[in-house]
Amino acid sequence: MTKLTRVCLSLRACFSTQVRPLAAVPSHAPVPVVTCKRQQFNLYQCDLPANPERIKFGELPLASDGWRHRRSNGDYFIIHPVQRAFEAYGLSERTFAELGIRESLVENLKKQHVLSPTHYQAEGIQAMLDGSHMLLAAETGCGKTYTYLVPVVEQILRRKLHEKQRDFNTPLMLIITPGRELAQQIGTVATKLTDGLGINTRVVLGGRTKQQMLNPSFEEIDILVASFGAISKLVTNGIYRMEEVRYVVLDEADTLLDDSFNPKLMHLMKRFPFHKNHLQDLGEDIQGTQMILAAATMPSNMEDLLSKLINVETIEQVVSPNLHRLMSHVTQRFMRVRKSDRPQILLDLVRTDAKRNVPTIIFSNKTPACDFVSMHLNAHGFPCVNLNGDMVLKLRLGQFEKFQQAEVNLLSTTDVASRGLNTIRAAHVINFDFPLYTADYIHRVGRIGRIGSSNDCLATNLISSQAEIGAVQRLEHAARTTSLLRNVDANVKGIIRRRVMKSMGIPNKGMVPEPVVKI
Repeated sequence: MTKLTRVCLSLRACFSTQVRPLAAVPSHAPVPVVTCKRQQFNLYQCDLPANPERIKFGELPLASDGWRHRRSNGDYFIIHPVQRAFEAYGLSERTFAELGIRESLVENLKKQHVLSPTHYQAEGIQAMLDGSHMLLAAETGCGKTYTYLVPVVEQILRRKLHEKQRDFNTPLMLIITPGRELAQQIGTVATKLTDGLGINTRVVLGGRTKQQMLNPSFEEIDILVASFGAISKLVTNGIYRMEEVRYVVLDEADTLLDDSFNPKLMHLMKRFPFHKNHLQDLGEDIQGTQMILAAATMPSNMEDLLSKLINVETIEQVVSPNLHRLMSHVTQRFMRVRKSDRPQILLDLVRTDAKRNVPTIIFSNKTPACDFVSMHLNAHGFPCVNLNGDMVLKLRLGQFEKFQQAEVNLLSTTDVASRGLNTIRAAHVINFDFPLYTADYIHRVGRIGRIGSSNDCLATNLISSQAEIGAVQRLEHAARTTSLLRNVDANVKGIIRRRVMKSMGIPNKGMVPEPVVKI
């Protein structure tokens, strides 16, 4: 017991959730990139390598190199921000009006405090208005939802001036998401964006599908936002008709193209005439559908999957230069700890956050750990809500809103809350369980440092198992070389399946070769 107390006190002395602002660094002092407990591993901007792309993994000394040794507990390193959020998401010189967006839509954007598009949004909106199939690939939190919603709403308003009367439950735009909370969020954004414009938005969630089939509602719908499981069943049963859909959005396309959704998604997508999209200008009788993919990471076999639906050469890509990079404006801290010490360290971190009223999201890899974190914090007087995919619908609905509406400052969750949710209120992410895949790490840390978030966001990672160390080392290597994160494959289920097949000696025919490393 004495030894455990000594370890915890030592860790409290080493770690604090207080982040030093960039302005606190004197102008004459070297700007830190990575700082460590063992100062010989510190790296400053003036010492960055000249040709980082030529440095292979394993050639640079890392602070985490010795973390496989049992005496490494208590060690840490910190990746420092090199710019602020407003520098990462620079505003464009072009206005929404100059991009061809009507005044009434611009006014609704202003009501949501969106005054000017970012550089990425300006480029994406312009490309969307050109009508090609689109891939919007950019880091989390940069405003991809507005990038596709604004131009499509503009086009719907133009179309509604001349269109014939549509039947009930026949939308013009279909937005598919992998989860219920994201569908609710996008539905709220679309409703506020189209306020007073005569566009009707409907949100369809899973968990009540049988009830909706037995007692369906029929209404005029322009934009239908739905979680994939729900819309797949309701379309199959004829509750919603897809023949008038002109725009299909796969939001968080990396997750939707994962093997977990793939077969049923491909079946649903075959209903839409994507191949006629570029022919619509030839006559009013030709009706095509524009496909829009939005994601922060993409599966390695995306091209093979999409080739079954459309000619991939017709997809125009708007890719951010920050895609698949560590967030340059978020402090990221990695702590080597014992597994048994994590509950006490978590309490220390949360206690410090509570003093400063910092909204915090705590991620676990599995539901049991997520439940434990929530019960552990509530038992020690820190109100915490729990959100995971195994919860029944009645318990799950409203959990995220409690955090968003500041009813509580702590959210314990799994990766169900790591995709797409606009958590600008959050300022601290704690990985109680460290994710083993790059895509999951990118999405989790992407809950902070978003457009509209505070400038002093922090990600804290508790590293407690041997399996996690290799992943951490590759993140540290990317930070020290300012290089891209390698092997970012969002199709985690596909990776696991390929490894199982390889271990059983089954040929990997027709599949993308397995990445050499996890991260």
